[in-house]
Amino acid sequence: MELILWRHAEAADGTPDDARPLTAKGRRQAERMAHFLANRLPPKTRVLVSPAFRAQQTAGALTEKFITVPEIGLHATPKSAIAAAGWPKAGGAVLLVGHQPWLGELAALLLTNREEYWSIKKGAVWWFSRREREGDYQTILRLAIAPDQL
Repeated sequence: MELILWRHAEAADGTPDDARPLTAKGRRQAERMAHFLANRLPPKTRVLVSPAFRAQQTAGALTEKFITVPEIGLHATPKSAIAAAGWPKAGGAVLLVGHQPWLGELAALLLTNREEYWSIKKGAVWWFSRREREGDYQTILRLAIAPDQL
């Protein structure tokens, strides 16, 4: 299974938090990352997106065919995100578009088996794979890239 984490791009300050739109810079970040991902995502990748407007706009730069999932919203946890994605047994590929701190905590959990605060930059993607080798399951970080690196 492939699990791709995409933090929403830069958003404007304001309230309510779930209604904050992307800034002009954020729209460019989302478009740059969407262009990068478009030819790299496996066919039939499921795109699951937080209901927050900035996450919806970020995902919308890639595709209009995404599913809004409240379980990966502003107050999600690594456990709710894993359950929504079906990691690691669902098979295929899942792209989660969401928020800090749960994205960084999920990345830490996948790589260290502990929930720690790791920071994922705005608009960045972390791509994980799960494989079996000699009867043991392994989680592999395939890619970590921020929009300014593209």
